[in-house]
Amino acid sequence: MKKPLIIVESPTKARTIKKFLPPRYVVKASVGHVRDLPKSTLGVDTEHDFTPKYLTIKGKGDIIKELKAAVKNASDVYLASDPDREGEAIAWHLAELLKLPNAKRIELHEITKDAVLAAIKDPHHIDLDRVNAQQARRILDRLVGYKISPLLWAKVRGGLSAGRVQSVAVKLIVDREREIQKFMPREYWSVTAFLTGPSTPELVFPAELIARDSEKLEVTKQKEADTVVAELAGAQYRVDSVKNREVRRNAPAPFTTSTLQQEASRRLKVRVRRTMQLAQGLYEGVDLGSEGTQGLITYMRTDSTRISDSAKEAARDFIVATYGEQYHSGRVHKIKEGAQDAHEAIRPTSVDRTPEKLAGILKRDELRLYTLIWERFVASQMTSAVLDQTTVDIKAKRYTFRATGSVMKFQGFTKVYEEAKDDDAAAAAPAAAAKNGKAPAAKTKVRLPELHEREDLNFERLDPKQHFTEPPPRFTEASLVKALEENSIGRPSTYSTIVETIQARQYVIQTDRRFHPTEIGIAVNDLLAEHFPDIVDLEFTATMEGNLDRVAVGTEDWVAVLRKFYVPFAAELEAAELKLPKIEVKDEPTDEICQNCGKPMVIKTGRFGRFISCTGYPECKTTRPILKDTGAKCPKDGGMVVERKSRKGRIFYGCANYPKCDFVSWDRVVPEPCPVCGSYVVAKTKRGGVTVLECHADKEHDTSSIATEKPDEAPEPVEV
Repeated sequence: MKKPLIIVESPTKARTIKKFLPPRYVVKASVGHVRDLPKSTLGVDTEHDFTPKYLTIKGKGDIIKELKAAVKNASDVYLASDPDREGEAIAWHLAELLKLPNAKRIELHEITKDAVLAAIKDPHHIDLDRVNAQQARRILDRLVGYKISPLLWAKVRGGLSAGRVQSVAVKLIVDREREIQKFMPREYWSVTAFLTGPSTPELVFPAELIARDSEKLEVTKQKEADTVVAELAGAQYRVDSVKNREVRRNAPAPFTTSTLQQEASRRLKVRVRRTMQLAQGLYEGVDLGSEGTQGLITYMRTDSTRISDSAKEAARDFIVATYGEQYHSGRVHKIKEGAQDAHEAIRPTSVDRTPEKLAGILKRDELRLYTLIWERFVASQMTSAVLDQTTVDIKAKRYTFRATGSVMKFQGFTKVYEEAKDDDAAAAAPAAAAKNGKAPAAKTKVRLPELHEREDLNFERLDPKQHFTEPPPRFTEASLVKALEENSIGRPSTYSTIVETIQARQYVIQTDRRFHPTEIGIAVNDLLAEHFPDIVDLEFTATMEGNLDRVAVGTEDWVAVLRKFYVPFAAELEAAELKLPKIEVKDEPTDEICQNCGKPMVIKTGRFGRFISCTGYPECKTTRPILKDTGAKCPKDGGMVVERKSRKGRIFYGCANYPKCDFVSWDRVVPEPCPVCGSYVVAKTKRGGVTVLECHADKEHDTSSIATEKPDEAPEPVEV
């Protein structure tokens, strides 16, 4: 008897869905893409409407064979790949490869029993417009990668590659670095009076100097600050005005992909890729014991802040029951212009499934991210916070000082959630002020005593301080994602890939969580900017994203979009091949001196990445790798376990004290020891890209309490 077949991307999702359905349903996983453009050739016929040549992905033979056998015994075939353009393309490739003329497409925006059953009842055809949008993006990336990369090999260095969207991200980082290098710090001074009220001598509060003779005052030199201090000697400080106003802080919108990545980076110090790995696991399903396996959050690749009516109602009931009617607002958050709005915001599938209820079930990092998503969603449906803000102007001789304080009047959404401050906020203010030729005004909000006009204050001390304007801050992963989104570069499904790819290519590195361009990254960026200006142009790339969006909704022809790009691009390529001279890339200096010959050591980039080398080469061949710390301790001597590469480029893990210590492992050693025996634990990658933890002493030991990474099981293909 034939049975209905459902094909999803992920084995985890397959296991979750299988538990929701009657036994007659068969659920299989494609484990991501099954076909792609060939790796060894361009695979695109530019002379005949950019026809792509798709091949079965190497290593997928057994999976495809299994799927074909399942199709033969299927009464109906439902394609349930992810509900986005990439997922639509996977569904189309499956239909083509498995020869499914009547495949039924279903979309799962959350992996819950109700959502799965509802989707099966309402299948639709594969959306070819969305497929064509994905094909156009893939072909654009292939054309850029495979056409420019040989030029980089010939003119810069072998092994380099270019990416359409990734190159724009590198340009943002290079441009910021050059802003920092040319920045000239400017001196300015603050003058702060520390005062107390007549009836509250124990409460000392600061007031910042803002004006002289009722005109705004900027103190730029010590001599000016000394003059102010001298003139204020013996001054009486008196309250000139007291202004009270009510300030409302509105609740933030629920998470989109971008805002989740930013907030997880700021608050949890989690990298963008790790955030998406954790979110993927929460979306696909977690075993909750008595509840069975459940998807805990909605689909995690979205640019919309919209939430369903049922989710709003559930949030209202929860907020009213938990906090009271006065805390519920049901606010509708505006969806930003240009958002695709194909999916809801990222939210818990059940608001009643609080983080406290999952504390003993989820792993540490899973729980932290789920808590962030749950709190943000609940807060988004709550009332505004209300603060009483007081601004006090204080006169002393010719000078005016200002003190600002605020008191929480009604907590509103802050009872549940407070948004983390951007790492760059503090640095951005003085940088912006410097750009405008002004010193930033100091604004310190503190607890103030009750003060009244014409009231004399008690003087404690006057504190003049020297400051210098700061350059614009280097990008963090959070601020880079924010910049990409603000400039319409990439889409929710690509932010993580962009951030990872520019690092994998050694074009940028992270130091103290901030991006620095490498010399090779600067050289490639400058070459592209001169000879392929559109490739690294923000506006051009954003326009291309808009064109792809229009292809996805059927208002633009994908072949026309490609042709419009390729004709001028081919001309630029031909000109660059004729004009471009060989470019010498400078090595990056270090503070190290070669122990063998005494010459300076520099950072070079080779076939297998960056390494440190003596400048005396070839006479002195001293080199050493740049070691990446895994956070684990060597089980032999307690040293750091670091990531290394073999002569053939294979990654392995060994003790940093080599050759004194010969410990090595082909599998990544995780920081936490086995909770059963204390031996070291390794992360092994199994079939389908799933990572599992195994105790080195006994792989049967239970290591489920250790947090680990779970890679995306259906990543978007990129040129690397």
